[in-house]
Amino acid sequence: MALYEYVTKEQLAGFDRYKYSAVDTNPLSVYVMHPFWNFLVKFLPTWLAPNLITFTGFMFLVLNFLMLAFWDFDFTASSAGNQHVPSRVWVAAGIFNFLAYTLDGVDGKQARRTNSSTPLGELFDHGLDSWACIFFVATVYSIFGRGESGVSVGVLYYILWVVLFSFILSHWEKYNTGILFLPWGYDMSQVTISLVYLVTAVVGVETWYQPVIFTFTFMIISCSFAVTLPMSLYNVWKAYRNNTLKHSSLYEAFLPFLSPVLLFVLSTIWVVFSPSNILELQPRIYYLMVGTAFANVTCKLIVCQMSNTRCQPLTWLLLPMSLVVGSVVTGVVTNETLLLYLWTAAVILAHIHYGISVVQQLSDHFNIFAFSLKKPNRD
Repeated sequence: MALYEYVTKEQLAGFDRYKYSAVDTNPLSVYVMHPFWNFLVKFLPTWLAPNLITFTGFMFLVLNFLMLAFWDFDFTASSAGNQHVPSRVWVAAGIFNFLAYTLDGVDGKQARRTNSSTPLGELFDHGLDSWACIFFVATVYSIFGRGESGVSVGVLYYILWVVLFSFILSHWEKYNTGILFLPWGYDMSQVTISLVYLVTAVVGVETWYQPVIFTFTFMIISCSFAVTLPMSLYNVWKAYRNNTLKHSSLYEAFLPFLSPVLLFVLSTIWVVFSPSNILELQPRIYYLMVGTAFANVTCKLIVCQMSNTRCQPLTWLLLPMSLVVGSVVTGVVTNETLLLYLWTAAVILAHIHYGISVVQQLSDHFNIFAFSLKKPNRD
C-alpha cells in the first residue's frame, strides 16, 4: 500500500512536546472500573503491546456489527411478527461489548505498566473510539428495530448524530483547554449496553417495544443536551475565565466544528432529497458511511489537538461527497443504491489509508513498532 505523510512536520514537532492530561470524575469509572482494570492488567504478559490490546477491543465491536448485520441487516428482525435474532447472538454481543470496553480501559494501564506510553498510543486509542461510535449505535439499534414497535430509521439517523457530536465535544474541549474531560456517559453507556444485550437474550426483544424505547431515546438525547453539552461549554468557559484558553478568537475556538457540521448538512440533504428514499432502502450502509466519514474528520481534529496545531477548516473528503450528494439530488445518477455502496467503500478505504499512514508515520518518528514492544533496528 502506498502511504502518504498526512502528519506535517509542525505536527510531528508538536507530538514531541505532547503531555497527556485528562480528568475523569465519573464515580462508576473511578470507584468500580479502574480498580477492576488495575486488577486485570496484572494478568497480561509484559510483552503484549498496548496498541494490540486497543485494536483487539475495537475488532470485538466490528465483530458485533458484522454479526448483527448477518442476522438483521435491515433492522427489521426485532419488529413484531418477524423472526427475531437468536438469544445466543445477544449473549455473544453482550460479552463482546464488555470485552471491548474492558480492553479499552486496560490498554493505557498496560502502556504505563510496560513503560511504553507514547502519543501514538493515545491517538490510536481515540481514533478507533471515534470509529467505534457507529458500530455501537448500529448494533444497539437491532435490539429495538424499525417499524411501529421500534424507532424509525430517520429518528435513528438523528440519534446517531447526537452520539457523534457528543463524542467530538470532548476533543473540542481538549483542543481549547488542553485537558481531556472524560465524559460520564461513556462508562455508563457501555455497562448499560452490555447488560441490555444479556437481558434481551433472556426476556426477548418484545420487552423493549414502545413506550420503553421512547424512554431510552429520550435518555440518550437528554443526556447529551442536558449533561454532555453544558459540561463541555462550562469547561471551556472556565478555561476562558482563568485565562488558560488556547484559542482566544471565537472563530478559532469553534473551527473544529466546521467540517462535522458540513458533513451533517451534506448527509442530511441526501436523506431528505433522496429520490429513492435511500435511508429506508439501505439504513445500515448509510449509517456506516456517515460514521466512517465522521471518524475521519474527528481523527484529524485529534491530531491537531494533540500536536497543539491549528485545526484545518475543511476536510478534503467533503469535496467528493458534495459531488456525490449533488449528483443524487439532481438526478444525474439514477442507481442511488449502487452509488451509496461505491461511496461507502471509498470512504472506508480512504479512512483506513489515513489510519495506516498516520500510524506508520508516527511509528517511524518515535522509532517504535505500533504492535510490538520490540525496538526497530536502525542498522
